[in-house]
Amino acid sequence: MDGRSRCAWPGDDPLYCAYHDREWGVPVRDERTMFEFLLLEGMQAGLSWITVLRKRERYREVFDGFDPARIARYDDAKRAALLADPGIIRNRAKVDAAIGNARAWLALREAGIDPVEWLWSFVDGRTHQNAWRALNEIPARTPESDAMSRALKARGFKFVGSTICYAHMQATGMVNDHVTSCFRHAELLR
Repeated sequence: MDGRSRCAWPGDDPLYCAYHDREWGVPVRDERTMFEFLLLEGMQAGLSWITVLRKRERYREVFDGFDPARIARYDDAKRAALLADPGIIRNRAKVDAAIGNARAWLALREAGIDPVEWLWSFVDGRTHQNAWRALNEIPARTPESDAMSRALKARGFKFVGSTICYAHMQATGMVNDHVTSCFRHAELLR
C-alpha cells in the first residue's frame, strides 16, 4: 500500500490497515473507548476482528455510543430491536452480555472503582513493551489476561475469557504487540 512495514494481520484491507496504523496498541485511558473495546472484543468471540470492525459504526449507533448508563437500561423491546438489526452480530448471548456488562461496569463505579484504572492495574498501570519478531510468537493469553478474566467474571462480566482479555489489552495499548519490524512498534515505544 504505502511501502511501510507493518504487522501481517491487517493484510491490504484499507479499513484493517487504518485500524492497525491509528488505533491498535495505542494506550486508551478514555472510559467510553475502553468500554467500547471491552464490548466489541466480546462480540468478536468466535469471529474475526475484521467482521466486528466492519460493523463498529453500526454498533456505535445502536448501542448509544457505548454509554454504559444507557445500555444498562435496555429493556426487552430494545433487546429485540438489536437482535433484529442486520448491521450487528445478532447473537442473543452476546447482546445480553453487553447489557449485563454495562451493568457490571456501573457497579464498579458505584463501588468506588475507576473501571479504566482498574483494568490498567492488571499491567501495573503501564504498557508492557513486547519485542515479538513474528506473529506466531505473540501469545493468545498471558498470566495478566488470565487474572483480568477471573476478576471480570467475579464482578459479573460475560464474554471476558482470557483470550478476549488479551485482545482487549492489545487493542487498548496495555501491551505493545506490534512486531518489531512494524513501523508502529517503534512509534509506540515513545
